[in-house]
Amino acid sequence: MAIQVGDKAPDFELKDNHGRTVRLSDYRGEKHVVLLFYPFAFTGVCTGELCALRDNLPTFVNDDTQLLAVSNDSIHTLRVFAEQEGLEYPLLSDFWPHGNTSRDYGVFDEDKGCAVRGTFIIDKEGVVRWTVVNGLPDARDLNDYVKALGTL
Repeated sequence: MAIQVGDKAPDFELKDNHGRTVRLSDYRGEKHVVLLFYPFAFTGVCTGELCALRDNLPTFVNDDTQLLAVSNDSIHTLRVFAEQEGLEYPLLSDFWPHGNTSRDYGVFDEDKGCAVRGTFIIDKEGVVRWTVVNGLPDARDLNDYVKALGTL
């Protein structure tokens, strides 16, 4: 079961597409976090969602908000994906131990071996304030994120 609104967001420590360590707790007290889980780099729906975020980046990466996108791909795959698509926000690898953070958030599909499309908006105190979880083929609506961020 996915983490719910009002829950404390589980902390994590993951490597980004440049090999840097990123922790959710790094943003506590500083920024709201849009934490987005997606199945795999280079797939159609995932690429579309991540490029839509790229095209609206000032809404999601600014003085008040940080976007973190998580997949079960390796950091090497994520580096090439980010370069190819011009993604300038952190792509985090939940590759090893495989899917641990996705499991902590309740969005890991054990049969497919990847995260489903889960999004969690986490406030500066580390509390989940909005969430949506979609199945693998179902893209999320970017406007929903914008509305949810507007309530913080």
